[in-house]
Amino acid sequence: MPPFTFNTTPSIIFRPGAATQIALPGDTVLFVTDPGIRRLGLAEPAIDALRAAGKTVTVFDTVEADPSLDTLMAAVAAGRDAAAVIGFGGGSSLDVAKLAALLLGSGQDVDAAWGVDNATGPRLPLALVPTTAGTGSEVTPVAIITVGAEKRGVSSALLLPDVAVLDAELTLGLPAQITAATGVDAMVHAIEAYASASPRNNPMSRLLAREALRLLGANIETAVHDGANLPAREAMLLGSMLAGQAFANSPVAAVHALAYPLGGMFHIPHGLSNALVLPSVLKFNAPVAAQTYAEIAADAFPGISGCDAFIAAIEALTRRLNMPTRLRDLDIPETALDTMAGEAMKQQRLLVNNPRPVTQADALAIYRAAW
Repeated sequence: MPPFTFNTTPSIIFRPGAATQIALPGDTVLFVTDPGIRRLGLAEPAIDALRAAGKTVTVFDTVEADPSLDTLMAAVAAGRDAAAVIGFGGGSSLDVAKLAALLLGSGQDVDAAWGVDNATGPRLPLALVPTTAGTGSEVTPVAIITVGAEKRGVSSALLLPDVAVLDAELTLGLPAQITAATGVDAMVHAIEAYASASPRNNPMSRLLAREALRLLGANIETAVHDGANLPAREAMLLGSMLAGQAFANSPVAAVHALAYPLGGMFHIPHGLSNALVLPSVLKFNAPVAAQTYAEIAADAFPGISGCDAFIAAIEALTRRLNMPTRLRDLDIPETALDTMAGEAMKQQRLLVNNPRPVTQADALAIYRAAW
């Protein structure tokens, strides 16, 4: 068996109400979240608990979907006096919190940190609290920021937080549309981690990916259509985290590479972007990955077998979840597909992990199939 290294968040707390019991060193906290979380009041119990414990809390709550470099630097400016950072929300808030903790702790210029293992550290103490079951960002060493029309990432074990807090009560009020998109996003993480051509693909990631698909496939429709079902929400949150652990160590590939231009150019949320291109990428990969996809088909969809049935089940699931299924459904013009293909080819750090090599002509054909 080939040697491998597996890294993950050192402490994971999974229980209802855990978000009001976050313990980090220091008396000053930068609390990173987004306007929607504040409007829903989801963050207030956690903020109040921190203040009741004697912490001075600076709340930065203007993180947008696909956060920009300006947003990141504004968060860093807000946290100049912070001794610790808490990220509270979806993947965008958690990514901004990760990089804010890194930049505040190290003083490193962000332009020097882009890429793999270029972060120098140290970072500030960091806790991450996901409020969606999708990105798995609480257990991944990656943060993605939008710079112009381009997605740039920092990948470093330094970005793994000290603690991940999984409190499914925070996800009970999540709208059905967001629940669906983030849930499919988590399934994409598990699928791509299992099939990754990366030399870092390993037995632990594959095991976690399969368990994630079992949890996600069995519970996503209940979570979408019965959002107050706490057991389903807990299963989705756990499945999302397991998928995050899987792809943090066995990295994702062409689905994500082709999804990124949808976010960067058209501001389509990341989970939905993944869902839109997923079937077309799976069909493209099928000539070389059919057996791999067949191995996980029944994990996500008990009772089915084979690659073709797996892809068909993915397509049927997104329809049952009332998700847009074509790029044209989001008013993406056909004339933009050439530019999108060019942008996707910039994601070589992801494309190298795809089971089948992807040329720019291939990327364009995949987009046309998804349009």
